[in-house]
Amino acid sequence: MAGGSAIRGSRVGAGPMGESERGESAPRVRVVFWCAKRHDTPIAFAHDVEVPETWDCPRCGLPAGQDEQNPPPPPRNEPYKTHLAYVRERRTDADGDALLEEALSKLRARRGA
Repeated sequence: MAGGSAIRGSRVGAGPMGESERGESAPRVRVVFWCAKRHDTPIAFAHDVEVPETWDCPRCGLPAGQDEQNPPPPPRNEPYKTHLAYVRERRTDADGDALLEEALSKLRARRGA
């Protein structure tokens, strides 16, 4: 006898995995989501959960909705704004001139000019 296992071709955990070992599977609902590039993404949800309105497309990353004819639009990419652009949104040129004049007067007072 060549030693080893008495049952050849088997390993720990081998065997049929049926409903009796795993238990009953939860009832599922299949929902198809569509992105703006017309990719379809079928997702299975548990029957008793609330299905989200949008889902990220795994192919292109765009938001996908359940209406094939009217998918959600791609998000708008805002251009990068500099610090100066944000300041200009908050302040007018007159405010900027007043702040500059105030800072210059303080600097002149410190220097004694």
